[in-house]
Amino acid sequence: MLIDGTAIAQEIQAEIKSEVNRLTGRRPCLAVVRVGEDPASKIYVSRKIKACEEAGIISRSEHHPNTITEHQLLGIVHKLNQDHTVDGILVQLPLPDSIDAIKITQAIDPAKDVDGFHPINVGKMLMGSTDGYLPCTPLGIKTLLERYSIPVSGKHVVILGRSNIVGKPLAAILMQNQPGCNATVTVAHSKTERLREVCLNADILIVAIGKPQFLKADMVKEGAVVIDVGINRLPSKALVGDVDFEHVQPKCSYITPVPGGVGPMTIAMLLSNTLKSYRQTQNSPQRYRGTEK
Repeated sequence: MLIDGTAIAQEIQAEIKSEVNRLTGRRPCLAVVRVGEDPASKIYVSRKIKACEEAGIISRSEHHPNTITEHQLLGIVHKLNQDHTVDGILVQLPLPDSIDAIKITQAIDPAKDVDGFHPINVGKMLMGSTDGYLPCTPLGIKTLLERYSIPVSGKHVVILGRSNIVGKPLAAILMQNQPGCNATVTVAHSKTERLREVCLNADILIVAIGKPQFLKADMVKEGAVVIDVGINRLPSKALVGDVDFEHVQPKCSYITPVPGGVGPMTIAMLLSNTLKSYRQTQNSPQRYRGTEK
């Protein structure tokens, strides 16, 4: 069965819109900062802004040239931290080589870090705390599994890829003693020995290895669930994932397509995190650094 990420993302955005429409007072607000002319970043930001508009969330987009200094960008982040009307801050990556992306990420108020990359939110994720923010792509994958009622508890999940954006946080999330989690997790990567055997032991295979059509049918056991996080453009211009979809699909109980699988969920979770920040601010107005005395 195909896991339709587009349909689930639309369902979640409709739920968010319904909640936003019931709010009194100001609406939730997401501020997005883009630097330079990276074409992919331009597309990603435009999609995020469009999704905000459709869900009733206010979006504030800033675009700055490659010539902006690290000091200037830190100043912009500081102003957004101080702005009581902004609930979420996202600085779109990549940044120019002259700017330390880690320093910028750590400058964002953890209470507004709706990307879930600040060390404080990473720490909360590892401890299983629910008041921080989970990174959007891993959270989107967890949500897809939940919405399709795919059992995770007690299952062997193999994650191909150990990036800070997908592999590591997803492993930390799915091993938690929480609903929708409780998996036994193996993180495999380019140095893993007997990789095919490792994959064949997986009940759920999550592929985020950055290599087009890397996962072949002989690496997947019958009835496995396969989640493809990759997105690659072939010389033929065709868009494919990290899974050899045509040959792997017949062996799967569930599989995500590319495009239309995990991708739309990442944006839906960004909106969900922004709404979560808004809710928490209403309950505790002093939680932002910018409002501390």
